[in-house]
Amino acid sequence: MKIVTSQKITAFLMFEGHAEEAMRFYVSLFDDAEVLDITRYGADGPGREGSVQHATFSLAGEHIMCIDSPAQHDFTFTPAISFFVQCENEAEIDRLHAALAEGGTELMPLGDYGFSPKFGWVNDRFGVSWQLNLSA
Repeated sequence: MKIVTSQKITAFLMFEGHAEEAMRFYVSLFDDAEVLDITRYGADGPGREGSVQHATFSLAGEHIMCIDSPAQHDFTFTPAISFFVQCENEAEIDRLHAALAEGGTELMPLGDYGFSPKFGWVNDRFGVSWQLNLSA
């Protein structure tokens, strides 16, 4: 018997001042992507006025939330958690890899690693990790 629940799990990205820039960059990379809503901090804080208090965007039908944390942290993103993108063709994987790697760190350059005809792994300029895989 399957139990129906309203519970939903959504990826949540916490930035320290670059949430809107990152969100708009990600939305620009994918065809099926859009900013769904943005709530900004006002003059009363606690975050910098105009920065993202809470935003939701979608990439390929997946909703992702993000914020600009008003507090500084001793941690950031880690490649232990990443977005895995299944690319339909070489042009798509090459385009996404070039855009995401610009200003970021290449963890695994595009190549054939045996499990995929073409795979690459990058941390983008915001520190978010992306695995890009070409469908076989």
